[in-house]
Amino acid sequence: MVTNVTNLSRSGLYDWMAQRVSAVLLAAYVLFLLGYLIFNPGLTYADWQGLFSQNWMRIFSLLTLVALSVHSWVGMWTISTDYLTPMAVGKSATVVRFLFQVVCGLTMFVLFVWGVQIFWGI
Repeated sequence: MVTNVTNLSRSGLYDWMAQRVSAVLLAAYVLFLLGYLIFNPGLTYADWQGLFSQNWMRIFSLLTLVALSVHSWVGMWTISTDYLTPMAVGKSATVVRFLFQVVCGLTMFVLFVWGVQIFWGI
């Protein structure tokens, strides 16, 4: 059995479940925003700001941002372990895979912090 310290939960089942649950939350957020846009055709900046200034919307947005981070990490980890193999990139596959995962992780962290700053105005 191959173990890797960079996967999310050390279990394929939990990673699979995290991917599915996060996808449902992302879909709910997108559908909510689409519905809001459809049912408010004359949307102004003040209306949009009013929606995102409410705490329930900020929390919903924060949960969606967490779901996006989990979803993207599981996806990128899966891609790196499936495609960055010794057959694909040579003997240095472990180093290349690790560097790829570090870059993905740092990028996701920066984008997460930036998203929190946007939604919460910090």
